[in-house]
Amino acid sequence: MIRSTLFTPIALAAALAVTPLAAQEPAPQTQLTYADIVDLADKSPLVLRAKIRDQATVEPERSPGLAPGHVRLYIEAETTALIAGNVPVGESLRYLVDLPLDEKGKAPKLKKQDVVLFARTVPGRPAEIQLVEADAQFPYTDAFAASLRSVLASLLAPNAPPRVTGVRDALAVEGTLVGESETQLFLDTENDGPVSVTVVRRPNQAPRWGVSWTEIVDQAARPPRRDTLEWYRLACFLPSGLPGEANISRDPRARELAEQDYALVIEQLGTCPRTRSPG
Repeated sequence: MIRSTLFTPIALAAALAVTPLAAQEPAPQTQLTYADIVDLADKSPLVLRAKIRDQATVEPERSPGLAPGHVRLYIEAETTALIAGNVPVGESLRYLVDLPLDEKGKAPKLKKQDVVLFARTVPGRPAEIQLVEADAQFPYTDAFAASLRSVLASLLAPNAPPRVTGVRDALAVEGTLVGESETQLFLDTENDGPVSVTVVRRPNQAPRWGVSWTEIVDQAARPPRRDTLEWYRLACFLPSGLPGEANISRDPRARELAEQDYALVIEQLGTCPRTRSPG
């Protein structure tokens, strides 16, 4: 039985019904990709490790936005670690989570499970949290914790790469030798942080490219390694093709070269696999 005398499952559901939680459809609980983890961590004021003490099912009629085949659960848990966050968190937690029904069509049994929560606080209710997505609760494992801590360290680093929002300008210039050229791509970012990509072609050599995260356009820059925050900022947010309005070259040959070099960058970055919507 739930021991709390302050909030029943119905009361908590009603309190949170007007928040984004009620309108989101949860994704299936599955193996998270690097991009999934960054998507969640990047928008979570709190990342917690907790042990579930008890649960109660919220009636479907009091679960607005609940996806088919899922159940909304009222959870009481004990905080075991604050993985990330700069706000105080109580030892006892209460929250709602949407999870898939089991193979028998029943709510999963979570009591005593060790979980990771991506959450935010609820104003005026220090014992309650709200998950940043309806299903942002995941089983704790050492491997998951290691991946998560690596992501959080990258996000909190003083030189963390800014969020890329698009391509501002692209300019290709041919050299004096046949097959020689340089293309520079200047990217838009959320807070106007400087990001540029340079593609260099030399006769009888494979094209080289790299990204600079400073004001200096560095021809010696290298592509980011896959499954790093630098890679994520580019691979997961750049458009698949060079926007025509960003291609500021007037010469048709230069415009074509800029498009080819942009396509090269996108191809070498590779896809950004996700198992859930970035939200």
